[in-house]
Amino acid sequence: MKPFAHLESHALPLLADDVDTDQIIPARFLKTIDKAGLAEGLFAEWRKDPKFVLHKPEHAGAQILIAGRNFGCGSSREHAPWALEAGGFRAVIALGFADIFRGNATRNGVLPVALAPEPHAALVSAVQANPKIEIEIDLENERVKWNGCTATFPIDEFAKHCLVQGIDELGYLVAYADRIRAFERRHDLESLASGEEATS
Repeated sequence: MKPFAHLESHALPLLADDVDTDQIIPARFLKTIDKAGLAEGLFAEWRKDPKFVLHKPEHAGAQILIAGRNFGCGSSREHAPWALEAGGFRAVIALGFADIFRGNATRNGVLPVALAPEPHAALVSAVQANPKIEIEIDLENERVKWNGCTATFPIDEFAKHCLVQGIDELGYLVAYADRIRAFERRHDLESLASGEEATS
């Protein structure tokens, strides 16, 4: 996945609570384990409405999605962050996330940013006043900045490391392959030595 350390973009405000994974990408789009083409399924039911926020030209190209509480609830489908990434979103700023979605998102290069209510409301107001306002997300320092305002957000240190490096759990383990092999060789030699002592 792409490394994520810093992002500057305008945002698309989807100001709803409890947006579940079936609303993010309906079940009929889950017939594939390939990420290709999943952008078509992103918010597919809502996009039938010509007034849906995703159709507004001022939000075109936004890489940040702003949502309400409990974003990503519902089933544990990994296709939800896949679809968000395919739709061009690198981060979701919300008041909170479903636990499984949060894990799936970070493992797939989509940063979940949980803000406290006050800065979240201030950010929403700023975006509503100026849809093209630039929002800066500084993952390494765990900060969001806009219009001279700054807010902090929490993130698991391991998830942060993987996002910054652009790796998932498997990629993390692969980076330690030489150490793992060395440990296995040492363990095999110790086991062999113990066996020889037992039979002598």
